[in-house]
Amino acid sequence: MKSILRAGVAMLAMAAMNGAVLAQELPTAVGPGEGAVNIVAWVGYIERGESDPAYDWVTGFEKDTGCKVAVKTAATSDEMVTLMNTGGFDLVTASGDASLRLVAGKKVVPVNTDLIPSWKTVDDRLKDAPWFTVDGKHYGVPYQWGPNVLMYNTGVFKSAPTSWNVVFEKMDLPDGKSNEGRVQAYDGPIYMADAALYLKTKNPALGIKDPYELNETQYAAVLDLLKGQRALIGRYWHDATVQVDDFKTEGVVASGSWPYQVNTLVAGGAPIASTVPAEGATGWADTTMLAAGAAHPNCAYMWLEHSLQPAVQGAVAAWFGSVPVVPAACKGDPLLTDTGCATNGFDNFDKIAFWKTPTQQCKSEADQCVPYSRWVSDYIGVMGGQ
Repeated sequence: MKSILRAGVAMLAMAAMNGAVLAQELPTAVGPGEGAVNIVAWVGYIERGESDPAYDWVTGFEKDTGCKVAVKTAATSDEMVTLMNTGGFDLVTASGDASLRLVAGKKVVPVNTDLIPSWKTVDDRLKDAPWFTVDGKHYGVPYQWGPNVLMYNTGVFKSAPTSWNVVFEKMDLPDGKSNEGRVQAYDGPIYMADAALYLKTKNPALGIKDPYELNETQYAAVLDLLKGQRALIGRYWHDATVQVDDFKTEGVVASGSWPYQVNTLVAGGAPIASTVPAEGATGWADTTMLAAGAAHPNCAYMWLEHSLQPAVQGAVAAWFGSVPVVPAACKGDPLLTDTGCATNGFDNFDKIAFWKTPTQQCKSEADQCVPYSRWVSDYIGVMGGQ
């Protein structure tokens, strides 16, 4: 959720959404593996048992295919875009606020789903999702999805907060102390959508329909809210591990977060829980996308198939706190358990405002909307106290 976009990104993303994509020749077969596959991924998405031996969906793949897996973790979608622009990777687990930028920038190519036998097992809600499907072509396969939750300290909040106002508005928390310096916000510009989602309920007169499609008046209100929030923020976070430490040792008691941090803290015995407040939540639906000019395309296709296996899907979901894209993983998995999908929000798909890249050409507003390039520059200013 941080790097500055290169000039023209918003225009390119808009072009992709309008179907201006390069025609691609799809492969017709998967050949012998090249011995390696290099992946850009979110933290916790590709584990080989180093953190916990029970969570390893890499070692078996390497033994079966001969494809050695190398992973570069990225903390934000913008970082993923930057890494893919640099090159040298075969796959990327891109969220919706990066995927169409990668398509527009011709950094990823369509995949032949006929070469991925487990494609037929993917949740029908995701198979043709607009964040990775352009002109009927699938630029990768779904991987995991879930909400951005409100993580909180149960020693401070005896019951779950019912509103995101605890991180947006100055107030005394249930322990009688101010929230100043005790809350966090994500340091990526896509976080502006969280503020917009909050204002959608708090100030309905603004007429916000889609938190990623804001006219100038709505956008100004979001900026004002975030500038006011600046005084409350102890630290803007993007590194999941650092946020975990902040909740342990730095007195942070509430923040938007990912289920991964919640799971990590709870497993360590910290007094932590999470909730989705009344205003709803933004969220992410991540796609494993194939890089243009990938050096190891056969190993990449093998990984795409491997990534959809129910055992892999269940393990990732149990580790990260996400929802599998293969419903079969929801039953019989020893790590996720039969209640894991419900716990992680399988039935909340329609309640999540999934990340996407804002563009000027928007559907919910008659006027043009504020493009992502403005979100980037203005949010940098907010974090800098401007």
